Amino acid sequence: MSNQLLQSRKKLNSVPTLLKKGKYMPAVQAVHDGLILYLKNPVMKNEKSEFEEILKKVTYALNSDAELRKIYPLVISYEPGQERPLLDAMRELLQELQKAINDAVKDDMQAIMAQKEAALTKGQEHLDGQNWDEAKDIFDQLVKDFGGDTDLKADIADRYLNAGRYQEAFHMLDDALKDDPNAIHLYNRIGMVLRKMKDYETAEKYYLKALTLTSKDEYLHYNIGRLYYDWRKWSKMAQAAENAIGINPKFDEAAKMLKFAQKKMAQ
Repeated sequence: MSNQLLQSRKKLNSVPTLLKKGKYMPAVQAVHDGLILYLKNPVMKNEKSEFEEILKKVTYALNSDAELRKIYPLVISYEPGQERPLLDAMRELLQELQKAINDAVKDDMQAIMAQKEAALTKGQEHLDGQNWDEAKDIFDQLVKDFGGDTDLKADIADRYLNAGRYQEAFHMLDDALKDDPNAIHLYNRIGMVLRKMKDYETAEKYYLKALTLTSKDEYLHYNIGRLYYDWRKWSKMAQAAENAIGINPKFDEAAKMLKFAQKKMAQ
């Protein structure tokens, strides 16, 4: 028996065990791959008889599996000499299994999103009621459950920011940056939070870091100008406004910022 036929026999004989373990995709893939190897190679009469018996056992195992029948209720038929129709059936079954997996993933994702939204809503209710500890408990648990979700952390930070809880907003954004160090929008948010906390020096450091990632964002330069406005550093404010206008000459707010800074510098 050739090496490929030995591989085919091994794959086909593995099917009942895989089915018992609930590994439906690997089981059907083993039938599919085993059939291809079998059809590609010439077989002797005794080998043919052996494979026909194996295929009968395999199709019986497939048809007898209750869980698999839920996904693919059609009877999988096989008669000696009908290996190609069986191969076609395996291809169809693989497609159905993949569809079932995709649907299950979709359902799981919808459930996860619903869970996330419900927790965010509950946390927001506590923020609205100024129940700070309760809100923090909910948001901290969300972060534990969805640790690498930077958008979630940014969402929670915005909620803290709108509630005037700047320290909590800063820590949430700083944690999000550890997950995605190149996220410009997070630097913008942190800079805004630190500006409201009047921690101008730290805010400047975050903004300068953001500029090393991109210098072509007019809104980043404008927000830096807002920092220098609060910090009363008029020349730096003027430079930030000029940078924003250089990128977008129609940026009216930046033009107003520049005019204001120049007026302050002339006094």
